[in-house]
Amino acid sequence: MNETQLYPYVLEPKKAPAIWGGELWECWDENRVRNGPLAGKSVAELRELLGASLLGAIEVDRLFPILTKIITAHDSLSAQVHPDDAYAQRVEHQPNGKTECWYIMTAEAHAELVLGWTRDTSREEYEQRVADGTLAELFRHVPVRAGDAFYIPAGTLHAIGGGIVLFETQQASDLTYRVFDWNRVGTDGKPRPLHVQKAADVLNYHRGMTGAAETISYTFESLERTALIADNHFIVERIVARDEPASLATHSCPLSIMPLDHALVLQSSDGDVPLEPHLTALVPAGAGRCTIRSAASDEAAFMLVTPPPNGDFLAARLLAAGVDQDRIERFLGQF
Repeated sequence: MNETQLYPYVLEPKKAPAIWGGELWECWDENRVRNGPLAGKSVAELRELLGASLLGAIEVDRLFPILTKIITAHDSLSAQVHPDDAYAQRVEHQPNGKTECWYIMTAEAHAELVLGWTRDTSREEYEQRVADGTLAELFRHVPVRAGDAFYIPAGTLHAIGGGIVLFETQQASDLTYRVFDWNRVGTDGKPRPLHVQKAADVLNYHRGMTGAAETISYTFESLERTALIADNHFIVERIVARDEPASLATHSCPLSIMPLDHALVLQSSDGDVPLEPHLTALVPAGAGRCTIRSAASDEAAFMLVTPPPNGDFLAARLLAAGVDQDRIERFLGQF
């Protein structure tokens, strides 16, 4: 392998329009590189070509494990649920289910999510209310504002409301069981199908209790960072770059970087790599470090997503940054 192949790969997003708005699939196995010597190759092809130099300890012969999206909801998405790994493997014969999380980029006044039930319910009541059309009476509505982060483990009833743009990070799976679709019809004029029995198999029927996650702001590697979500699938942070270059270590894991409102410049061995807002760059694990700065403004916020190299990784970094141990444990205990 030529070392010049290890540079920040700017990915071409996939557009996915929908009746409620649409999605940009930012970083997944089929996104293609748009810059440098490997332009035109998909992330799947990078896995095959680069192996551990791209992925570190992640299995090379499986899908890239994290999928990121920008979701624009003009109207409410369907209420839905995703299976966990065990159900996905046993029933769907797929390697993993889908736990996900959301960072709210923008939200109109009074925008809200559906997140769980207003009270404990049961499979029997769920099936009866689907049949008689009253299921939405049990939906728990949670108000949102820009900057909020939400964790959606597999089994959680959820729906994104209208007037929200968010950044989603999830396990690389498209397994979705539609629970309720607000009595809409699809582009063919017919109601979109529900997945009643599979949803019934995987739903958590306990009352919803969670809202926006408690986050932690800290400084590390000369960058102002906010840890948003951290479970065994992904670490999601919002970071602020300045016009003075700073260096991000890969810690032998691939990094997914997406600017929010202002452009960034990433540095490679062949020169600067400009990165416009809402485009994603994938930095290979074998690069070791990535130098980053804002392009034109005094500061540029970006999303950083990476699989954790080990279970103690973020806790150790927060502790080294001077965050109180009790606060670290409270933060990690949410996931």
